Amino acid sequence: MASTQFSSGDVIVDRRADYARMLAESGDHLAATELMAQALELAPNWPAGWFKLGEYQEKSGDKGGAISAYERVVSLDPEGIFAASLKLAVLGAAEVPDQPPSRYVEELFDEYAVRFETALVEKLEYSVPAKLTALIEKNIPTPSFRCVVDIGCGTGLLGVEIKSMAGRLEGFDISANMLSKAEEKEIYDYLGQADLALGPEESALFTESFVQHRADLVAAADVLMYLGSLATVFDLTESLLMPKGIFAFSVEDAGDKTGFTLRPSLRYAHSFDYVCDLLAKKGFDLLESVRTTIRMDAGKPITGILFIARKAD
Repeated sequence: MASTQFSSGDVIVDRRADYARMLAESGDHLAATELMAQALELAPNWPAGWFKLGEYQEKSGDKGGAISAYERVVSLDPEGIFAASLKLAVLGAAEVPDQPPSRYVEELFDEYAVRFETALVEKLEYSVPAKLTALIEKNIPTPSFRCVVDIGCGTGLLGVEIKSMAGRLEGFDISANMLSKAEEKEIYDYLGQADLALGPEESALFTESFVQHRADLVAAADVLMYLGSLATVFDLTESLLMPKGIFAFSVEDAGDKTGFTLRPSLRYAHSFDYVCDLLAKKGFDLLESVRTTIRMDAGKPITGILFIARKAD
């Protein structure tokens, strides 16, 4: 939840909420729940407060209370900034949505941008950019691409790895703060804001200056786990790529589950068969796939699948 959304506008309410937070951090989620509920009696239309109450109730074992709190957030947060709909889906109280709310993803990464690389690379041992680049080099002898589009480029970690093989390197991300960090690296020929949940007709990936079928490599590292259905982003990729263009990307591995699933982390995992079926439907030939650890999470390895595919003629 974005910290910029957390003030209720009432000093007394905020003070009680801060005490509740400290209780939760000490492990006393029941006491945190009680204090947060008291605060919400004074600020009944505060979505961030209801979201925090739901989190405390979850951790104290009150699933029914958490569901009620998240349902209240949904009614107070039409843009979905707090992603309460995802929380309800994880708790089994709602259908898993095909996509998370775009405003939630944008706010999440705007808040995360400053500490993103330290957290991901140094603490979580994130390895997708180097591994995905190695997979490209393995399948494409002496790779040299006229135009590479890095979708969901974040702070540019993949861009650093693939810059040497790109005549022109474009990066797009939903988060303006992430794009600012990527710009500091001075490796992209163009950076722009774009929502990967939008189809080709609506996407900022295509303007009068940025035509369709301009890329011979589209790459997406650790991006697709923030989308459920991949149909739209595969349509975008097909529209970006020229014939025989290369699509290199990663997903979190759903294991023996089918289709895609929403995890408690609020990230999506995708099955191998789901991805392969969708690639075939969109006119891609799979060149290679590799299962590998993509990062750590709470001290445990997260398994992903790296894919490299070629668009048909």
